[in-house]
Amino acid sequence: MPPLSTRSPLGGYKIRRDNARQRVLDKYEILGYIAAGTYGRVYKARSRVGKPLEFAIKKFKADKEGEITHYTGISQSACREIALCRELRHLNVTTLVEIILEDKCIYMVFEYAEHDLLQLVHFHSHPDRRHFPESTVKSILWQLLNGVSYLHQHWVLHRDLKPANIMVTADGVVKIGDLGLARLFYKPLQPLFTGDKVVVTIWYRAPELLLGARHYTPAVDMWAVGCIFAELLALRPIFKGEEAKMDNKKIVPFQRNQMQKITEILGSPSNEKWPSLPQHPEYHALSTFRYYPNMLENWYHSVGATHPRGFQLLQGLLEYNPLKRLTADQALQHPYFNEMPKASGNIFEGQNIEYPNRRISNEDNDIKTSSLPGTKRSGLPDDSLPVRKKLRND
Repeated sequence: MPPLSTRSPLGGYKIRRDNARQRVLDKYEILGYIAAGTYGRVYKARSRVGKPLEFAIKKFKADKEGEITHYTGISQSACREIALCRELRHLNVTTLVEIILEDKCIYMVFEYAEHDLLQLVHFHSHPDRRHFPESTVKSILWQLLNGVSYLHQHWVLHRDLKPANIMVTADGVVKIGDLGLARLFYKPLQPLFTGDKVVVTIWYRAPELLLGARHYTPAVDMWAVGCIFAELLALRPIFKGEEAKMDNKKIVPFQRNQMQKITEILGSPSNEKWPSLPQHPEYHALSTFRYYPNMLENWYHSVGATHPRGFQLLQGLLEYNPLKRLTADQALQHPYFNEMPKASGNIFEGQNIEYPNRRISNEDNDIKTSSLPGTKRSGLPDDSLPVRKKLRND
């Protein structure tokens, strides 16, 4: 006798529906594995239907405890990213093409970009290569600010801006990607800290976050933009601290080393310039720091940067007090962008440099091997930090 599910009208409908649904591999040819993040893996793919266009497919991993994989529904991060990406449409934000649900896995299909900003920084940091042309730095920064301004106007905090999350197409268009930590900040029902106690990769984390702020604003994204601007100039992170790990009780430790790196360049923060400073939970820890003068201008010239307007913009982005830090709209109106060379919609304009395309690998393709979340290869190791470090050093 056939199983009950096939005898039930509802069960028969479900089977017919599932059989009629196109699977990921029916629509896309997987070309290789790009990278892994905290919540999933990203692959390069080519469409099998219509024009052979290229896409990036993000596969969310299942929840895992040790070697046992549990299906507990759609993760909070996936829900946020799906909800936000379906609504956002802007030239400088990565476009979501479609979402595919298959075998208890979620696949988000995005437009493909041939480069990311971290890859371009590493290319220029090679000993026999030169710094970015000023026109390129200005164009990258202007497009990035344009995308951030759009997000903030629509009440979205990105909360993980860094070079690895900023894509660049072959046409030189900057695309902000990876909204896995993004949140709406319009009238939140509870402090943002309650849902995510740690946000923003450590080198790009704003001082108010390092000092334990429970409430924060779009200024945390602007600090990250300032760090990225500095990295484009120096070809290395400006504040490269060592991260203290969380203990088993999930207590967020004070990131002393990271805060130290900031004070060594920006000087010691003061209550006079940052009146709300004493209200931060980790304020007491600053009393154990030695006093440092502001050395940002010295740092700016030491990396070969000379444009005075550029320094003023950097200084406005790396402002301790979040209330005084430049907003995205204010930064876009900065006189730095009115002077020659002007920013362009193509960051490669006027260049004769051939950048290598993003590297892909065929070694870790768990879409081909299995779509089910129960295999070892369908997710990341429990501790995603080594994966992040690997991506950082690739």
